[in-house]
Amino acid sequence: MTGEADRKELARLAVDMLHRTMVHHIFWFKEVEHQMGFEKALEIMGTAYERSLGIQLNRLGKLLGFELSDGIPEPLLNLPQEKLEKLIEGLAVNWLAGDGVWFQTVESRHGMLEAKRCNDSCWAWFSPFEAWSVKRLLNLPEQSGIEGLKKALQLRMYAKINVQTIIDESPNSILFQMNDCRVQAARKKKGMDDYPCKSAGMVEYTNFARAIDSRIKTECIGCPPDAHPEEWFCAWRFYIE
Repeated sequence: MTGEADRKELARLAVDMLHRTMVHHIFWFKEVEHQMGFEKALEIMGTAYERSLGIQLNRLGKLLGFELSDGIPEPLLNLPQEKLEKLIEGLAVNWLAGDGVWFQTVESRHGMLEAKRCNDSCWAWFSPFEAWSVKRLLNLPEQSGIEGLKKALQLRMYAKINVQTIIDESPNSILFQMNDCRVQAARKKKGMDDYPCKSAGMVEYTNFARAIDSRIKTECIGCPPDAHPEEWFCAWRFYIE
């Protein structure tokens, strides 16, 4: 093989090793969850993630020639705000694309019913995990109430690629609307019906809100296949009794 071919194979191996590292991280979490429960697994992962991230970024910094500032790679900190926002949007789009690829792959091999079943179950895990991640970023207390939920909803992955509105109904109640959904808007452009996402939404939003504050209740105002007005695709009420 030529030197260029060798480099290409090594580069391909490096990318694959990053993927293996991520999957290994997931398997560790799932096994700890299986042995000790979800809450304990999150607690352990919080410590392991911080330690592991520091080790990995320091090593990559030495290999690739970048410094860290408060644990953050300086090349990221040196990006203009507009580019950093574009990067965050791109990461969110990639996350959604990966979700879609998984759904379509299961659907193509085992049908829509199995894909929806896997999708809904996946949200049962991802939604409370995302809430846990956002709570750490915002340093929210265990019972941060409706105000805490309002802040958390704005740091979800979806919030970076969809258009959403939060309407205050009372000190203990808000109405959340998904005004423009990237997935549903794409289907609409193709002349397709809305994707019936209500079963996933019930799992997703209920678990996210409960993980932010266990007192918060979730009510579906409307979500496909429900009929909905032009100004939103789905709407949810979050409240504390």
